[in-house]
Amino acid sequence: MPRVLIAPVTVTPTKPLTPSHIKGLLWVDVMYRATAALADTTYRYSNTTYNVTAQTLGYWEFLDRTIGDTDYSAQTEEELGESYMRFQAEGRRPPFAALRPYLRAVESSGWVHPASARLLELWTGHFARLGLHDPGLTTVRHPAFGLEELIDHLAARDLCLDCRPDNGPVYLDLTRYGMPLRQIVTRECQPNYLAGALRELVPLATSYDRTVLVHDRELTDDYLLLQRLLGVLGAEVVRDAVTRVPVDGVIRSSRFGGWHGYTVPSLVETCGDADPEVLRLGMRLYFIAVLGRGSDRSFQAALLRQYVDRARTILAGGAGAATHDVVGYLRRHRPRGGLHVDPYRLTSAMLGRRDRAVAGDVAGQVYC
Repeated sequence: MPRVLIAPVTVTPTKPLTPSHIKGLLWVDVMYRATAALADTTYRYSNTTYNVTAQTLGYWEFLDRTIGDTDYSAQTEEELGESYMRFQAEGRRPPFAALRPYLRAVESSGWVHPASARLLELWTGHFARLGLHDPGLTTVRHPAFGLEELIDHLAARDLCLDCRPDNGPVYLDLTRYGMPLRQIVTRECQPNYLAGALRELVPLATSYDRTVLVHDRELTDDYLLLQRLLGVLGAEVVRDAVTRVPVDGVIRSSRFGGWHGYTVPSLVETCGDADPEVLRLGMRLYFIAVLGRGSDRSFQAALLRQYVDRARTILAGGAGAATHDVVGYLRRHRPRGGLHVDPYRLTSAMLGRRDRAVAGDVAGQVYC
């Protein structure tokens, strides 16, 4: 059986989950659950790896500096998200010296600030409500490479430019392949998210027959670099770039707000009193098949409700039906030469008349 690694971009635990996050999480969930029926599949998602970035550490430092010792256990996503907006609006980025103690705590023990721990607690509930596989939201999972080990590994293969001896940053260097230099560590030794991805995937990807990188389309340039570098090191890598979801025609970063009324509880409320299986399938039909990989269509609550109703019909049609060859059906929805199942192709097919007979069985195994 082939081995497949699915490695999506993680959502930093600093703000509420928005329609864009939900789309990405549902997309990866369907890919993982469908592919797991065909291959030995690993879903790699590690908050520990990415909590050392300036975005997350800066948020934590801001909370401690402006609010101090606080009990976050009863705070809502919205309250925590508003704190994140204040952090971003401050415009002042703390010096790395102020972030270093937080970084050391993450690196040594996987420590998580109480505010982010509260968000992860809330997200675990959302994952359960939406039927999402939990890849380890609250699991301490350090990357196999430390930062110095990564830099030494890349430098030995002429794949990075380490300017720290001259008080400079560290760059990923794929210029021989016609790709630009990309900074991964500042001169103060602050890593960015791409350094985290490298620490996690460089020692891991070559152990698999195929690695699938799932990312926001806005991150394509960085993920092209990551794909090429892993390929140079001997890994077989493909990418799946997914667009974010506009709200009222605008794709807005969470740092600027715009998520009020569009968080997971709000979307679940939009779907009415749908049974859990109906809700889970309906959300996936809408966010994957309707919004698609590259659609610029804005979120529409009425259309989401329409596809929840469609899910109810699909599940009712599958009740009591004969068992079908679900594995064979899933194989037909892999990309050409691929080892993973394409969520869009599979989910779109679920809406077709031709596949109505098998849809109920597939829904039970992959969507609900």
